[in-house]
Amino acid sequence: MVPHLTTALTGPLADLEQRILQALPQIEQWFRNKWNEQEIPFYASVDLRNAGFKLAPVDTNLFPAGFNNLNPDFTPIAVHAAMSAVETICPDTQRYLLIPENHTRNTFYLQNVVALRNILRQAGLAVRIGTLIPDIKEPTSISLPSGDSLLLEPLRREKNRVTLDGFDPCAILLNNDLSGGIPEILKGVEQVVLPPLYAGWTTRRKSQHFNCYDRVAEEFAQLIDIDPWLINPYFAVCGKVNFSEKDGEDCLASYVSALLPDIAAKYKEYGVKEDPFLIVKADRGTYGMGIMTVKSPDDVRDLNRKQRNKMAVVKEGLEVQEVMIQEGVYTFETINDAVAEPVVYMVGHFVVGGFYRVHTGRRVDENLNAPGMQFVPLAFETPCTTPDCDDPSAPPNRFYTYGVVARLALLAASLELQQLAAEHQQALQPTPAALRA
Repeated sequence: MVPHLTTALTGPLADLEQRILQALPQIEQWFRNKWNEQEIPFYASVDLRNAGFKLAPVDTNLFPAGFNNLNPDFTPIAVHAAMSAVETICPDTQRYLLIPENHTRNTFYLQNVVALRNILRQAGLAVRIGTLIPDIKEPTSISLPSGDSLLLEPLRREKNRVTLDGFDPCAILLNNDLSGGIPEILKGVEQVVLPPLYAGWTTRRKSQHFNCYDRVAEEFAQLIDIDPWLINPYFAVCGKVNFSEKDGEDCLASYVSALLPDIAAKYKEYGVKEDPFLIVKADRGTYGMGIMTVKSPDDVRDLNRKQRNKMAVVKEGLEVQEVMIQEGVYTFETINDAVAEPVVYMVGHFVVGGFYRVHTGRRVDENLNAPGMQFVPLAFETPCTTPDCDDPSAPPNRFYTYGVVARLALLAASLELQQLAAEHQQALQPTPAALRA
């Protein structure tokens, strides 16, 4: 089934899509050169927003949880992409240990683990699932409503290796974003860990990612001769916030006052009649927590208790002390009159599918990653890699455009991980005082 999408204000975006389709050979060559220069994350998902006049990423997840929501017809693409990623990152590995989140009661998440496990197995890997849940002391089977089952096994530490009973893995694939910190059992292991431990929310910051994305978007915009703002949201960071104590509201208000006029100027330039808005979000963390929509400085002053409690902590009870103030990007895509936004999934540098996140209870200027959301797999009438730019009667190939912008975010994630790796190595270096001792 092809989702019936309604997209308003399509003029400038139609022009952007046309430029991308016409520049397809140059774009793919540019990406090939970049992938040869960078170490690519094993997998990622990117939340996009299509405002009609602008198409931009608003979040990049390095521990994607939603493989069960992809179109099953795309599974062969995911399997081949996994084969390529394994060959590129660690070609000698045969046995993978998959470590998921501790959400044993979330059957939707566990179905994602099943889908990911099946992709890896079809890619020729031996896969078993280890758990960080301390209460699981022996192999535990979990039956799912779909009829699938998962066997969760307790992790063991043997010197510098993490194992399961009778299973010594070559590599460890994390589907756990480490919001609660890096577990002791994983520290200092000699096995390859994908993504690396420093990619978790213990150290990662969304603002660092979008700093990298600024560079990528600027270079890409020059390549196809567009305004980088069309694919890049403005943002700023406030690093001293305590919502529980009402500290930092003036910092937030000052950034809101500075960013809104810049966005309004762009709206005027492109003839956009909507009101600009901002999204205030925790600078680390996921699952759509710690997010609010802002349209004036007054919106972040004197927050009521409910608003402050909502913003104060995110997943795993992590206290919010740093926030990113990001340009809000409208989503004018709807499915059956419900607001929708595309989420694109990648394994290695290949797009392997995606879905529309759909929410009947949210507005076009709100975060859709919230309770009540539903998912519609991406499916299009034409193959995503064979758009016909010369045939005016050909159906629109928006999925290719989505894939290009998502891969720009993936490239930014590569640069981000490179920076984090350098910081990690520097932190491991002994201090002068330690060397003298």
